[in-house]
Amino acid sequence: MITYEEALAALRAHEDEGYRAFHKKLLKDDRICVIGVRMPALRALAKKWKGEWESVRTFPDEYYEVTFLKCAVAALLPYEQLAAVIDGLVDRLDNWATCDCFAPACIAKHRAEFAAYIGKYLADSRVFARRFALTTLLHFYADAEWLPFVLDCLRRVKAEEYYVSMAAAWLAAEVLVRFPAAGEALLAEHALDAQTHNRAIRKACESFRVSAERKTMLRAMKR
Repeated sequence: MITYEEALAALRAHEDEGYRAFHKKLLKDDRICVIGVRMPALRALAKKWKGEWESVRTFPDEYYEVTFLKCAVAALLPYEQLAAVIDGLVDRLDNWATCDCFAPACIAKHRAEFAAYIGKYLADSRVFARRFALTTLLHFYADAEWLPFVLDCLRRVKAEEYYVSMAAAWLAAEVLVRFPAAGEALLAEHALDAQTHNRAIRKACESFRVSAERKTMLRAMKR
């Protein structure tokens, strides 16, 4: 059983002052304390502590890396265990980096069951709860089988805040790339707010999977 002190010592062994300063700028929130551990080391520690969830879940959310590790270890749990703790984990999401990397693998085989959580988090007032719902859709639901559900979620989500809007645009852009007719119909009905609408077009046009001719057509759909 790993203790919090042992976990902190392991994290500090990978401390990089230059990376800490760089990452704090990316997070854009001075309230978040950062040790400065690069992603490969964080992922390696999460894998190493895969069987230590009962200990890791008790660690205080004192540092960005500790919260990240909580989510990374939880992401390796079986679905039944994840479902029992997911609300508490979403409560801890306070930055885009942890949110976007929190993609529990077990959801892939339990999409129908997890869809209710997606709906709940999309309706949440908290920015990173809604962003988590959108990034989860992107990770696990962006295929033909779940396309109607994804489109419905994009129509329903309130995306006024920057981090929600960017996630919605990211998801809508993936729809535009993979399902052109459905994506263009979504734009044509003005289902997204203007800012998210235009961001989705920009992101789709950044993709190498979209032809030059189609990029011209999409840019003409800007609002």
